[in-house]
Amino acid sequence: MSWLALFLLWMLANLMLAPWVFERARKEMDRTTRRKAPGGFVKLSQGMTHYQWHGRGRGPIIVMVHGLTTPSWVFQALIPGLTLMGFRVLTYDLCGRGFSDRPTGQQDEAFFLTQLEELLDVLEIDDEISLFGYSMGGAIATAYCAKHLHRVDRLMLLAPAGIIYRTGPLLKICARLGVPGGWLWDILGGWDIRRAALADQDASQIPDLHDRVTEETRTRGYLRSILSSERHMLAHTQETEHRAIAESSVAVISIWAERDTPIPLSAMGKLTEWNRTCYKYEIKGAGHGLGYTHPDDVITPLQEHLREV
Repeated sequence: MSWLALFLLWMLANLMLAPWVFERARKEMDRTTRRKAPGGFVKLSQGMTHYQWHGRGRGPIIVMVHGLTTPSWVFQALIPGLTLMGFRVLTYDLCGRGFSDRPTGQQDEAFFLTQLEELLDVLEIDDEISLFGYSMGGAIATAYCAKHLHRVDRLMLLAPAGIIYRTGPLLKICARLGVPGGWLWDILGGWDIRRAALADQDASQIPDLHDRVTEETRTRGYLRSILSSERHMLAHTQETEHRAIAESSVAVISIWAERDTPIPLSAMGKLTEWNRTCYKYEIKGAGHGLGYTHPDDVITPLQEHLREV
């Protein structure tokens, strides 16, 4: 075998091993990393879940479910407005994000419902709750609500997935390519997510948004979780779930962004077909990060909705 052939084989081996090397170099989610975490932790069947209570007293509970790439800190700019309205707010990190564990396996609807159901059980939350879901969290909240209609009195959806969803070009390609897609995502996924966060940084009311997202992408298991959720959770359309909720007594409010690319405004019209009693609000000039770029505009329709019901 020639030296050129040996060199090419060496280069190919390095390319194939690159994702494994990159992943091993990323920070592990362990006790040392978790020392700076606010709130608390509970051991569930899928591992440790990080959660935090916000607000005082014993007001009605809102459980907030975040989206695909940003953990529970994504609600930082919204929580003060919700607590001022008298709510006690529970946030938690989905598996694979934030300070929660990064289990292997398919991150599909059953995976996320198991985490939410077990969390509520361990925290002994037996009363009716309001659910607030953002982006993929909207799909998780919808799935939980449809399965547990007797436990939810209000469903708040912020640019929710599960209706019409358009992922970014790189993640779309990687999700479709199987093993090669996983290899490509391990190489380029962190850069792709950081680039999107940087584009939102100037308009964000979370001053260190890009730094926080960068830390996520450099934590072991995070990129794998994003790709798995894209393949197994976000591929599902929730017409059946929304129609079931429409026939129940659960009040639904949906808030949409005029310039949202992943969740286009056409999704608002589709949800209207499935649930004609759903309250709908559009925030002009906002993109998909409306919860941290336009938090006051998000809180205002929630206040109006709560006064009407």
